[in-house]
Amino acid sequence: MEIRHLNCGSIRTIEATYDGPQPAPAVNHCLLVETDTDGLVLIETGLGLGDIRDPGGTLGTDWVEMTQPALAEEETAVRQITRLGHAPSDVRHIIVTHLDVDHSSGLPDFPDAQVHVMAAELDAASAEAPSYRYRPAHWAHGPKWVTYHHESDEQWFGFTAVQPTGLPQEIKLIPLGGHTAGHTGVAVHNGERWLLHCGDAYYYHREIGGLKESHPLLDIVQTRSQVHRDLRIGTQARLRELVRDHGDQVDVFSAHDPWEFARCAG
Repeated sequence: MEIRHLNCGSIRTIEATYDGPQPAPAVNHCLLVETDTDGLVLIETGLGLGDIRDPGGTLGTDWVEMTQPALAEEETAVRQITRLGHAPSDVRHIIVTHLDVDHSSGLPDFPDAQVHVMAAELDAASAEAPSYRYRPAHWAHGPKWVTYHHESDEQWFGFTAVQPTGLPQEIKLIPLGGHTAGHTGVAVHNGERWLLHCGDAYYYHREIGGLKESHPLLDIVQTRSQVHRDLRIGTQARLRELVRDHGDQVDVFSAHDPWEFARCAG
């Protein structure tokens, strides 16, 4: 499988907490996976064309004011995929870690795709929308939802793993609780090692290192948006153990850290 790292929506510029990395816009880190038999799989969507045209209406004025998105059409997943020589209809599957606006806003650009999401997440979004985090404009087109529950006998490096329907064994859902009601990571094997997209299980690369150092601005965002503090902290502790014990087999990254994105994208 070929895997590409895409930034599908730059947002406000942030600074690192240590000397070295230059300030950079936070990103919406997506993966485009080209499978041998199941077409294109898009993991996360970032911002979509509808958000570029009417950001206040689809994303919400409060969200736009806080995140200061670049709103660049060329950064949308659909435009990047087209530049790579594919049609939007070639995206047969989309996996979202959760349904916050910055993770699911591009769904309307791929109306034919099956959208894989945890059932608890879809239930929460349906019950709470419209809200700051869940905006019904992003699923008003009636996505082809495929939902999953956390219960599974399969294990992945000590985590529960859920096999998405119709997708190869090299792609797994790895529930990572705390941020939202049905938050999940997504693991993809690139032929040599696993990549684990952690969504918003953490926000800053130094959080899962030995220093356990959070980012002062990003930490405000993650603590305000968490639905279960102890579960979020426990998830981060388990991710630190994963990096410590299996860092040679698994490459871990989050959704918005620009320095992680730069490392992954090369």
